[in-house]
Amino acid sequence: MNRRDFIKISAASSAYSALPLMPALNFQKTKKYKTALVGSGWWGMNILRSAIAAGESKVVAMCDVDQNQLLPAMAEVEKLSGDKPKPYKDFREMLTKEKPEIVIVGTPDHWHPLITIMAVQQGAHVYVEKPIGHTIQEGRAMVKAARDNNRIVQVGTHRRVSPHNKSGMEFLKSGKAGKIGMVRAFVHYGGGPGQMVPDEEPPKGMDWDMWCGPAPLTPYNKTMHPRGFRQYLDYANGTLGDWGIHWMDQILWWTEEKYPKTVFSTGGRAIKKDNTTAPDHQVVSYEFEDFTAVWEHRQFAANNAEKGENVGCYFYGTEGTFHMGWQQGWTFYPTDSKKRVLHEDPKLDKPDDQNISALWANFLQSIKSNSLPVCDIEIGHRSTNMSLLGMISLKTGRSIKWDGEKELILNDAEASKLLSRDYRGPWEYPRV
Repeated sequence: MNRRDFIKISAASSAYSALPLMPALNFQKTKKYKTALVGSGWWGMNILRSAIAAGESKVVAMCDVDQNQLLPAMAEVEKLSGDKPKPYKDFREMLTKEKPEIVIVGTPDHWHPLITIMAVQQGAHVYVEKPIGHTIQEGRAMVKAARDNNRIVQVGTHRRVSPHNKSGMEFLKSGKAGKIGMVRAFVHYGGGPGQMVPDEEPPKGMDWDMWCGPAPLTPYNKTMHPRGFRQYLDYANGTLGDWGIHWMDQILWWTEEKYPKTVFSTGGRAIKKDNTTAPDHQVVSYEFEDFTAVWEHRQFAANNAEKGENVGCYFYGTEGTFHMGWQQGWTFYPTDSKKRVLHEDPKLDKPDDQNISALWANFLQSIKSNSLPVCDIEIGHRSTNMSLLGMISLKTGRSIKWDGEKELILNDAEASKLLSRDYRGPWEYPRV
């Protein structure tokens, strides 16, 4: 090395040593939110796995009335994260003692409101699975609780972050399908009549009374739990209250209107001969200001006659028909036969072909920025209302007029009573 090169290197080294030291950002520890799960079954654990994978949660507690679900779930969490969550049967005790910063509500539908409301009142942000509740006025109470306590509440309508759903919405809103006058949402899966299964004693390690909670206390039946509750109207609202939320949400995402004006439903149990109480087929007509939406579901005959499309929404426009699907992505069929059919494949997370991880990332970002998430509780409330209004019309057997601003059914006292319901025992219905 000659003298000139040595001087250059020395000068550069001196200049570098004079610079202020920058923090080693890559080595800073990520904040971990104290996270608790209520409802450790199939779907609750799907959400919690995404939370653990995101690396920003310390699982401090898990709550379930069924030890047969809870104990294996806790063992899995320890294996995945190294966390050793405390077990609880009563969510009230868990919230009071652990004071989590994030609560995941993965219980049956009838428990969503009370757990969510108490969690935000205790200071937690909440990820609640859809539908947000069993009745419409529960949902309004949930929205109010989130706003009053300045907490983020994300609803599990994860199609709002699914890549093909997002690009499909951009396609529709761009006007490429033309003016849309009708939307048909549907879920058509096959199935037979089923069979009656006798009631029995609850499994050892399960508190069936607490599982029923504010809903009616009925005899335990293994077709209800685990995973079967959605077809029992005491605890959920059938296929419309389950699958329907996703596709009602897609309709409301597309339109600028926030609610329908008139709702009429018909349906029943033409095929099913089992323990369930929900309709095995149902049709609902929603009259909006500028278009009509129709919901269809059946639990028989599948849908092989329509290109095998079992779920989704058909948006009927002047330029063609757009199918917003799930596992097959979206497809646009132009009215002009000379134009080519357009299609986009889905990008879905395994093993359940959903996009929970992206929705969880949005949830965390909303907490950090104190901004509303993509599936905010108000959005989830409106989408849930669509399904619940269809069920109210089915139960009353007539069309209902809906004032969406005031959230009132007009001129029908009997239907209005179904906006809420009586709670059992010591549980108090949430009031706004």
